[in-house]
Parts: sequence; structure tokens; C-alpha cells
Amino acid sequence: MAGHSKWAQIKRKKGANDKKRSAIYSKHIRAIQAAVRSGGSGDPAANLALKNAIAAAKADTVPADNIENAIKRAVGAAEGAADYKEVTYEGYGPGGTAIFIEALTDNVNRTVADIRAVFNKRGGSLGNSGSVAWQFEKKGVILLSDTSEVAQEVAIENGAEDIQESEDGLEISTAPNDLYAVQDALSAAGFKPESGQITMIPSNTVAVNGDDARKLMALVDALEDLDDVQNVYTNADLPEEVEA
Repeated sequence: MAGHSKWAQIKRKKGANDKKRSAIYSKHIRAIQAAVRSGGSGDPAANLALKNAIAAAKADTVPADNIENAIKRAVGAAEGAADYKEVTYEGYGPGGTAIFIEALTDNVNRTVADIRAVFNKRGGSLGNSGSVAWQFEKKGVILLSDTSEVAQEVAIENGAEDIQESEDGLEISTAPNDLYAVQDALSAAGFKPESGQITMIPSNTVAVNGDDARKLMALVDALEDLDDVQNVYTNADLPEEVEA
């Protein structure tokens, strides 16, 4: 889940059990293969969608061999290979939270039925297209464990729009097209970003506590467990103990 803190998301996925981690890897492999097919190239330098998919996979510690094999299989795939379509869904969760879902599917009817069933079972509701999308904005996000002023200056000079500092490090936001320019500049200056990827950032957050927070996490977990769902974003500001 991507919500208030990208650091929390990274830690959560790195700490997933083997079964959960395997499912996360499978979703990234699907995204990489879909990007190769839609972008017409297995070269990330010539295929921005693939470059973004690889960055997201690396952020979730997908092994390099898995990534390379996925690209090779997609490049060599026959015309009859599964053709995944990018779709998004919007809804509402406990505590009045907005939920935005990205999916890759070869059967839209199945996917929407599965998502609606999860919302109904977990105390949420599936909304219409456009119902909550306006509350999110696509951004590049770079995580850097170094909080030095030099790192912040390099990021700002190369196009960073916003920098948030926490005990984990810096969370640097950029326009989508500026992500790699900022990331490359940081690397050239000797810094090592933990991750850099395109994501959806809520324009405003909603504080969710107690039972609503736990119900929201259960809803998000159930949505993320669906094979077709790639990413689930919310505008929830959750207590640290719940995020952990």
C-alpha cells in the first residue's frame, strides 16, 4: 500500500513472509512483461514504461535474475501470449478514506468482480471512475537514507519538487519526467538512493485510527492479494504502529 509514507511501504514489503513476497515478485514480473509488450522494446533506455517497472521491482527487492528472465521471456513471446490491459479502479474505505487501484488484467470482468467482492466483504465500496482519482497525483519518489544538506541541494538543483525528512531519511518528490534526472544526479554525487519509482501521491491525507485503521489495512491487504492488482494507494494517515 502507498499512502502517507513510502518508507513504511518499502519496510512492509521487505518484511513480508515468503508466500507474500512470492506474490509481490509475480506481480512485478507481470508488470515488466506487460511493459515490454506495450512499449515494443526490452531495452529500458528506449522504453520508459519498462524502466519504471524495473525500478518498482528493484524497490521490492525482486532479484536481478528474475527481472532479466522476465524481459527475455517477454521479448521472445509469441503473438498468442497473454495481453494484459492496464486498468484502474476507485473506491472508499473505512474512515472516509479514498482508495485508488492499479491493475493488469487479461479479463476485466473477472478483475472488477473480484475487487467489488473485496470491497463489499471488508467494509468499503467500489466507486465510479473519477470518484477519487482527483485526490491523487502521479509523482516520482526517491528514497534516500542520507539526510545531508548536500543531498538536498543536489536534488533541488536537478528538479526535485518537494523533500520530506524523517528518521529513515529523505523522501524526495519529483515530476514523473524528472525522476531519473534527479536520481542520476544523486548517484553521480556519490549518494545511493534506496529506491526511485513512479507512484501516486494523495493531495491531502485523512487521519485514520483505532478500529477503522485496522479495517482499512485488512481491506488493503485483501486487495493487494488479488492476482490482477498491482498497486493500492490510499490517502490514509495511519498511526506508526498500524503501518508497521
